[in-house]
Amino acid sequence: MKFTYDPRYNIAYIRFQEKSAEVEAIRLSDELVVDIAPDGTIYGIELLNANEQMGREDAGELIVVNEATGKRAELPLV
Repeated sequence: MKFTYDPRYNIAYIRFQEKSAEVEAIRLSDELVVDIAPDGTIYGIELLNANEQMGREDAGELIVVNEATGKRAELPLV
């Protein structure tokens, strides 16, 4: 899985796997697009207006938490 964020365009993308087939971009709202293959496989989720979608209480950090172990990693987005 890969998370990318482009502050120039305020877009974030969560990629679950590389696109190996033609995907359909399904717009669920003005700020959320899901890329899905014909077999139902989700390839990624695009967050438009990402700052608003991701909150910003975290001061511009991506916080990854393993709920099973409690381990945590914090990565700056800026």
